[in-house]
Amino acid sequence: MAEERRTDENVIYVGRKPPMSYVLAVVTQFNSGSEEVIIKARGRAISTAVDAAEIVRNRFVTDAKVKEIKISTESLTNEEGRTSNVSSIEICLTKKKGK
Repeated sequence: MAEERRTDENVIYVGRKPPMSYVLAVVTQFNSGSEEVIIKARGRAISTAVDAAEIVRNRFVTDAKVKEIKISTESLTNEEGRTSNVSSIEICLTKKKGK
C-alpha cells in the first residue's frame, strides 16, 4: 500500500495572480522530485486553478496526469459575522518517476 505523503510543500494555493505564476510553482515542484502536486482554490480562483493545471499538463509536464479532483463547499465567516458558502476545488496532478 502506497504511503500517503501529504506535506504542505506539494500543495499550491491559487489566489489572484495570473495562471502562469501557479504553473511555474507546479513545474518547480515536479522538477524538485515531487511525484504529486495538489492545486487548491476557492471561489473565483477555481477557474485560474483549472487553467494552471491544464497549462502544466499540455505544455510543460506532458506526462503529468490528473489523479483526482475533489470539489466541496466551505463555510466562511466574514468580519460582520455572516457566513457564506464558498466552492472549493483540489486538483491532484501526478507524474511517474523514471525520467
